[in-house]
Amino acid sequence: MKNIYELIDSYRQSQDLEDWEGTFKEYLPMVIENPKLTRLAHERMYDMIKSYGVKVDQETETEKYKFFEEELFGIEESLAHVMEYFKASAVGSDVSKRILLLYGPPSSGKSQLLILLKRGLESYSRTKEGAIYGIADCPQHEDPMHLIPHDLRRKMLQEYGIKVEGELCPVCSLNIKEKYENDIYRVPVKRFFMSEKDRVGIGTFVPSDPKSQDISELVGSIDLARIGEYGAESDPRAYRFDGELNIANRGMMEFIEMLKADEKFLYVLLTLAQEKNIKTGRFPLIYADECVISHTNEAEFSEFMGDKKSEALHDRMIVVKVPYNLRQAEEVKIYHKLLSHSNLGEVHIAPHTLEVVSMFSIMTRLEESKIAGLTRIKKMRLYNGETVEGFRQDDVRRIKSMSEREGMDGISPRFIINRLSASLIKPGVCCINPIDALRAIKEGLETSSALTRDQKEHYTNLIADARKEYDQIAKNQVQKAFFISFEKEIQTLLNNYLDHVEAYLEGKKLIDSITGEEYSADERLMRSIEEKVQVSEGGKDAFRNEIFRKVAIAARRDGNFDYTKHEKLHSALEKQLFEERRDTIKLTVSSRNPDPEQLVKLNEVVDTLVQREGYCPECANELLKYVSSLLAREK
Repeated sequence: MKNIYELIDSYRQSQDLEDWEGTFKEYLPMVIENPKLTRLAHERMYDMIKSYGVKVDQETETEKYKFFEEELFGIEESLAHVMEYFKASAVGSDVSKRILLLYGPPSSGKSQLLILLKRGLESYSRTKEGAIYGIADCPQHEDPMHLIPHDLRRKMLQEYGIKVEGELCPVCSLNIKEKYENDIYRVPVKRFFMSEKDRVGIGTFVPSDPKSQDISELVGSIDLARIGEYGAESDPRAYRFDGELNIANRGMMEFIEMLKADEKFLYVLLTLAQEKNIKTGRFPLIYADECVISHTNEAEFSEFMGDKKSEALHDRMIVVKVPYNLRQAEEVKIYHKLLSHSNLGEVHIAPHTLEVVSMFSIMTRLEESKIAGLTRIKKMRLYNGETVEGFRQDDVRRIKSMSEREGMDGISPRFIINRLSASLIKPGVCCINPIDALRAIKEGLETSSALTRDQKEHYTNLIADARKEYDQIAKNQVQKAFFISFEKEIQTLLNNYLDHVEAYLEGKKLIDSITGEEYSADERLMRSIEEKVQVSEGGKDAFRNEIFRKVAIAARRDGNFDYTKHEKLHSALEKQLFEERRDTIKLTVSSRNPDPEQLVKLNEVVDTLVQREGYCPECANELLKYVSSLLAREK
């Protein structure tokens, strides 16, 4: 494992923090050698995201960007739309003159996406590939290529393939005349590094009370101390170009809750979006090249879209809906990430705890299906990529199209983490299990003032559904722990079943490996397995043919048939194996006063749960008690 010094040294080596300062004459050859230095903000953002790597999903033929992988989960569709925006903007289309607006429920990932983009830009500007240069004494760090006269820009494009877009800001225009005597070669150029903290290349604007908030927060303000020195408010030297739009030039501007802002702020954005210009009262239009990205909640978005007075701004926005995640496996990743930011000390989270609470949270976001037989549990599994009887993964898009609001309502990850945290910090708690977590969630629902009585009742019913799912998980965990080699035994049972199915379908005899005698396929064995998952007598041939066909397909591909991918067969094999030892398991686990032999077995089971499944001694024993109560209620 690397020590802290090696980690720091490795990070430093990955950064290119070399300062560069020179004149425009010295900078020009660098641009001719590397035209990427003249990239506009949207292209730079797109290149930054791509620099982390791009994978192509072979099934959907869609691009997956590694930049998002470790921080954002379950919103791939929204991210695909965001990347469409950046990709189209990067090639110089009119899309770059649009504001990107993200809307959706709270805690769906909108703010986290913006944080990622800002941090990404900061890091990218510190690499050789992402190096960015600006006019040294320009308050907006503008592109030095703006010094190229308009009459020569067509030649630059023809001769060097370098497109120059934009105008000098008022400060630079004045400096060229008075400070550098119209000699653009003398203008100083330097490399700069984007930083939200230092307000360089990244701006953030938060609306507040319209009566007290001044437009200067966006576009800068007059420096009253300098008016006397320079004699006029229209002198650029008497103006502070320090508004969020000014300092975000060449980079990115985050507009938090944009639709809460006063109209005067939105008008400034209107000009910026369409013309790439900032309008201030005392100067001509100031060119600005930046990605403007905002986020808001659904209620304000709906109100905004219904306001006819805002139609001009509607047309200058690219809107991306960011709903809650609907995939259980991705929800577990969200909770792992959020909990990793907490200092939990020695508190242990039992296996399947996050899995079970994610079942609940996902179900709260799903709508009741209009398709017969498709329960919320089945829909959750289908969305999670699991095999569900009667449905295929190809059906998911059709099912989602019938439920337009799925993911826009329900319980947020933030609520779940708050309830888990409340359970984790209780005095004397050293471990929490799925039942503890569900109990904490139920308590939170009961005391929530934001939920109606009907919502509380509905969510309480979903907690019960999640608990039923956990009951099966708990029993399987204990049952598996009773087997010395569960996987080996279930594989043996599978192979035996497949041998008999093959003999039955092809009308062949089996040969006893010991005696060499021939015998027919054991119908009793096959039916005992198939009946575990309600395969009828009339449907047994179809079931066997389906299994045999999947085995043949797997053999052609890589030779390995994964029985766990076939839900019914997987369930049937486990039930068959467990039934063979059901009485022993029930007697051992449920015994109030276990005899020495049973006690030894229970200790072995606890050790197996701890060493193989990730339980601690406390939650392993709690699991046995819980399963004991379940088995005691079964007839």
